[in-house]
Amino acid sequence: MAASKKNAARLGAYLVFVDESGFLLIPTVLRTWAPRGRTPIHRHRYKRDKVSVISGVSVSPQRQRLNFFYRLHVTNIRHVEVCAFLRFLLRHLHGNVIVLLDNSRTHKGEPLRQLRRRHRRLHIEHFPSYAPEINPDEGVWSLAKRAMANGRPDDLLDLLADVAQTLDGIATSSAKLRGCIQQSDLPPFLR
Repeated sequence: MAASKKNAARLGAYLVFVDESGFLLIPTVLRTWAPRGRTPIHRHRYKRDKVSVISGVSVSPQRQRLNFFYRLHVTNIRHVEVCAFLRFLLRHLHGNVIVLLDNSRTHKGEPLRQLRRRHRRLHIEHFPSYAPEINPDEGVWSLAKRAMANGRPDDLLDLLADVAQTLDGIATSSAKLRGCIQQSDLPPFLR
């Protein structure tokens, strides 16, 4: 195990593209097929419960391996959750880790500075303002929300299960993760 940590540090750093999103209990409705004259009716309970998710698409130092990590929350994501997710990444990725974040207030401030001081192998960079098109994690949200569209979870537990199942399906598909990287406007040498 120690040899693999040394090799990872010597060979480069993991890039991790991080973002957050929310999934509401109120379903997303997309166009669907139905027999002519029979408009589909989508019944649901009107509750504003939601699941917040923080996730990251990681690219190995040699760009050979992609991974997807996520954490679910039933509250809004704040500094505490961002720091916990970054510690989670550090437990799973050996060697240096470069995390790319958007410019949200939760991605800046003293809690993150303290975390960086404690974990020297963690490096945080920020995307330019208003540039979601260069974050591959946005592609994950697009895939997940399309897969869950027209669904009707009954309660928060059903929604948590649906989100976890959908994200697990994305995490196990290297083709989907590679597609998220390729559809982004990242420079070609990062794809």
